[in-house]
Amino acid sequence: MYRSVHYDPGVDLTLNETERDLVALCRDFAQREIALRAPAAWEAAVCPTDLLREMGELGLLGMLIPEEWGGIGMSTVGFVAAMEQIGLADQSVAAAWQAHVTIGSLPLYLFGTDAQRERWLRPLAEGKVLGAFGLTEPDAGSDTRGITTRAVRADGGWLINGAKTFISNAGTDMSFGVTLLARTEEPGEKPTYASFVVEKDTPGFTMGPKMRGIGWRGLDTRQLFFDDVWVADDHLVGDPAMGLGQFLKTLEVGRISIAALSLSLTQAVLDLAIDYAKERRQFGQPIVDFQAIQFKLADIATELEAARWLTYRAAALRDAGAPFLKEAAMAKLKASRVAAWAASEAVQIHGGLGYMLESPVARFYCDAKVLEIGEGTNEIQHVVIARALGC
Repeated sequence: MYRSVHYDPGVDLTLNETERDLVALCRDFAQREIALRAPAAWEAAVCPTDLLREMGELGLLGMLIPEEWGGIGMSTVGFVAAMEQIGLADQSVAAAWQAHVTIGSLPLYLFGTDAQRERWLRPLAEGKVLGAFGLTEPDAGSDTRGITTRAVRADGGWLINGAKTFISNAGTDMSFGVTLLARTEEPGEKPTYASFVVEKDTPGFTMGPKMRGIGWRGLDTRQLFFDDVWVADDHLVGDPAMGLGQFLKTLEVGRISIAALSLSLTQAVLDLAIDYAKERRQFGQPIVDFQAIQFKLADIATELEAARWLTYRAAALRDAGAPFLKEAAMAKLKASRVAAWAASEAVQIHGGLGYMLESPVARFYCDAKVLEIGEGTNEIQHVVIARALGC
């Protein structure tokens, strides 16, 4: 028995004039500043907060937050277009930026009170501080319900104990703290989860040294520790029983941003591979003249366009107020897989030079793998998509 075909009349991918200007601003800043300064930060494995502060001064750290709360109210489609420009120049800066714009800021906008938005969201949107999102733990990653960080009622507020890991943007000189997820049920009760803001200087809140990844070396990622951290009731974000749903809803947008980051990496390695293939000569001719190289480049370009349409469609569905859970998962799955494969193919085209870290394509290759892991592993994206199909 065949299922009927559902016709989707399409979505609007049009940018208005202001958004086009902002994308152009991102392109110019990325090529003029990020592309020149970020590689040194990658080599030194430090987060270039000077660049992020300058992006904040340009208004780029409040992309998805309305002007009412200090942002610029960019559409999700516009954000994806801007992400392509930033990630084309450097993946670490783009990763820090997207984590701040989406999962670092959106929980407060989507679920916070006006007082919380004024206190914490406005500085985030205005680019004065950097936001972080604390979900993953040493023993709970894909199994989000398995977190053990706990918040219990104490002294008119909440006492938090536990640890988070692989948390980006929490330990820089620009960080404000973290919005985290904790269990709140009493012993014997059905598990419940709530979101809390923990500011950087709160007693009992400490963090480990910057973790060393094979890629995203310019992104500050750490373990966070909470030892009898007390926060007042006004640090509770949203419904105290709906924290997990809030975090998962935020991750839907995060998946679109990881997909966009993947597009930028694929475009970057394609550009590098084309340029190198035109310059490199073997057997008396440029290697771009060999059909084997041409087919690699053609395949990368084709897969990139397929991933791009999935990503922009997911973004447009969000802008239209339509459900986009499945589409965001599809975009993240496809785009990140394409990025990892394309980076490998681009290194192969470069040959020995591509294996050396002195080559830009090698840095993109190192950055590519985490795209299949962050904001939900690709295995989890398969689960999300399968459930949406009724499996």
